[in-house]
Amino acid sequence: MPTYAYRCADCGHSFDIYQSFSDSTLTECPECGGDLRKVFGSLGVTFNGSGFYRTDSRAGSGAGSGSSGSSSSGSGPSGSGSSGSGS
Repeated sequence: MPTYAYRCADCGHSFDIYQSFSDSTLTECPECGGDLRKVFGSLGVTFNGSGFYRTDSRAGSGAGSGSSGSSSSGSGPSGSGSSGSGS
């Protein structure tokens, strides 16, 4: 069961509670009866492995495409590009 953090908008009382996904959200503060709000924090999620970062995808495809693309585009547009367009 997930743990949810709540904080009262009126008195500032904060607490954590275990709730099922099917349980309804708490709306009343147990201390003062005021309005409760869920507190959302940052999550510590880390994705490991290839393909999760730009540098991973660019290093493999960028190096292969870049070197073949550079040699093709360097000689292709200047040599066959002008000949093909001119003819």
